[in-house]
Amino acid sequence: MEILKCEGIKKVYGSGANQVKALDGIDLVVDKGEFVAIIGASGSGKSTLLHILGSVDKPTEGKVVVGGTDISALDKTQAAIFRRRKVGLVYQFYNLIPTLTIRKNILMPLLLDKKKPNQEFFDQIVKSLGIAGKLESLPNQLSGGQQQRVAIARSLIYRPALLLADEPTGNLDQKNSKEIIDMLKLFNRNFEQTIVLITHDEKIALEADRIITIEDGCIISDESRR
Repeated sequence: MEILKCEGIKKVYGSGANQVKALDGIDLVVDKGEFVAIIGASGSGKSTLLHILGSVDKPTEGKVVVGGTDISALDKTQAAIFRRRKVGLVYQFYNLIPTLTIRKNILMPLLLDKKKPNQEFFDQIVKSLGIAGKLESLPNQLSGGQQQRVAIARSLIYRPALLLADEPTGNLDQKNSKEIIDMLKLFNRNFEQTIVLITHDEKIALEADRIITIEDGCIISDESRR
């Protein structure tokens, strides 16, 4: 079942002689339950694509449909609500709120909508990520690897249609990087969570079921590894 579809995505910054074409006609389909890695060198356009997929940015041309919703047509307020409810975002920097406990950081997307969490699902997430004993701590009391696990838990709490991860291991050592990727694979397998992972690291990309390579704003290869 198709969860994500991009048609003719272009992104242009600037104008005239200063014009930069970050994306140049991206066509992409991702099915529910896929674990896709998008790989490319710095400046290839992969992070720009992820921001557009997550409704953080809009394409200059083209259409992006996530879970049946054309997100490229949403205004800023609609996009923010859609992102909170339907798209999980995990970045290289954890973006946790330093004055809130780990529990409240994880639940923040639900708290903003005044919704109660599914306690069973919450317990499953924090147990799977190994942070069940850290829920009353503050972010600065956790290691980098633990903070990234909290960021993943927060991104999953709404059971998003799509989880987007932008260089999620970029700030971590090799051991923690492997653990984070293993966690993502676990949620992909056990919860059929659709994941699109952005990375420049080929070793990390090889953990995915499908590898898409971007160069100069274009997809130059799309390889299934199933």
